[in-house]
Order: sequence, then structure tokens, then C-alpha cells
Amino acid sequence: MRYLGLKTLAAGCLIAGIAVAQQSNISTLRMTDPLNDEMPPPMRPVEETGLRPARNYPEQPPIIPHDIEGYEVSANYNRCLSCHARAATQRSQAPMVSVTHYIDRHGQVLASVSPRRYFCNQCHVPQHPDVPLVNNTFIDIDTLLTMPEE
Repeated sequence: MRYLGLKTLAAGCLIAGIAVAQQSNISTLRMTDPLNDEMPPPMRPVEETGLRPARNYPEQPPIIPHDIEGYEVSANYNRCLSCHARAATQRSQAPMVSVTHYIDRHGQVLASVSPRRYFCNQCHVPQHPDVPLVNNTFIDIDTLLTMPEE
């Protein structure tokens, strides 16, 4: 008897949920109801200044200062390491991957980049000069220390 009541309740909730979903308009961050065929503007090209951007906080991963469109970073090949690996930096003049990338999760130093640090795009990204969708109120520590007290 109890099982039959749960089945009836579940069926009723399902029907009510479908009815509500059909009647409601879904609101999005783009403020269109519902999504229409308009395409977002294309991303601008990467800013390539040749300079390394300053970091906003001590442990921030460096920003990639060049375009990486078409770079393969897979389990079989990592294009980033063709310039940034320890053995390649003399030829490429690119900064070497941090020594922290050669340490595994057990603290053992490895001869090659640790598997947990192999997929560069998890932390490092190129910079596009786009207008942010959400305002950023972040203040770095150096600016915060020089601000007058209120």
C-alpha cells in the first residue's frame, strides 16, 4: 500500500513539474527569454604584447602571453612543452615550466612534468581584451596595503 502511494506521489510531481516547465519563461544572464538565434560577438584576438603581465596575487598561475589556438594538449602530446620544457628553453628562449610542475602528489621529484600538472589549460589561459560580463572588484594586496585607512 505504501509503495503504491509513493508511485502516485512521484507521478503527480512529474506531471506538475512538466506543466510548470512548459508555462515558465527561463531567464538567462543574457536577459533573453528564451534563448533566440542571436550569436554572441566573436572573441577578439589574443593580446600579444611580448610582455609578461603582472600577477594579481602570489600563487596566481602566469597568463599565457600568446595565442594558443590549435595547440594540442592531450594525453599523447603537449605542444606547450615543445617550448617550455626544461630541455627546450635554451632553444626557444621561453620561460621554463615551474619546478613545482615536476613534483607529484606524494612530493617526489620527477624527471618529466607530473601528470597532475600536464594539462596546462587547467590553470594557464591567454588574455583576450574583451569587456567583462561581470564587474570585477578585486584589489591586489599591494594596492590594498597602500590605501589610506578610513
